[in-house]
Amino acid sequence: IVMAYPGYGGGFGNFGNPLGQPGYPGHPAYPGSISTGDPMWKCFLAIAGQDGEVDAEELQKCLTQSGISGTYSPFSLETCRIMIAMLDRDYSGKMGFNEFKELWAALNSWKQNFITVDKDGSGSVEHHELNQAIAAMGYRLSPQTVTTIVKRYSKNGRIFFDDYVACCVKLRALTENNFLFKDFFRRRDHLQQGVVSFVYDD
Repeated sequence: IVMAYPGYGGGFGNFGNPLGQPGYPGHPAYPGSISTGDPMWKCFLAIAGQDGEVDAEELQKCLTQSGISGTYSPFSLETCRIMIAMLDRDYSGKMGFNEFKELWAALNSWKQNFITVDKDGSGSVEHHELNQAIAAMGYRLSPQTVTTIVKRYSKNGRIFFDDYVACCVKLRALTENNFLFKDFFRRRDHLQQGVVSFVYDD
């Protein structure tokens, strides 16, 4: 695998901003800064359980009703679970308001990225389009790695929006906010170019 790590050396593309960090679009509110006038807060309250958090089923219902997937198929329950897991820092299986806002910002970025590369409006992307989408997010993967991703997430060689989001979640989980990965990357990047090579088993 040849990989450029977003935020280290190569920088982020238009869709790879490190959400969750102050100074970048979509960063979550700090504790105590939630405004009752925030339209996202009203949306969150409408779906959150009595514990003030959102589980996978509640998230799926919210995303379906919001129409964020547009003309694409609604998100599956499994994809909603992995989206929550991406931000579930206390391992509760649910997300609070700050995480909800962070996810919403990420989804909008991923959707815009998907629309940009889905030039024929088919609602799915092929191998070469996925490669463009991944590059736009600031990742540089080897052709072999992209092929592996296509095999994992595609249906008959085409990746639909739901699976595309699942792929984005996995990429983010492997890189952003993963201190072990950052340390591993820096140790391999001897020339400090923001690019390393390693085998898949690494």
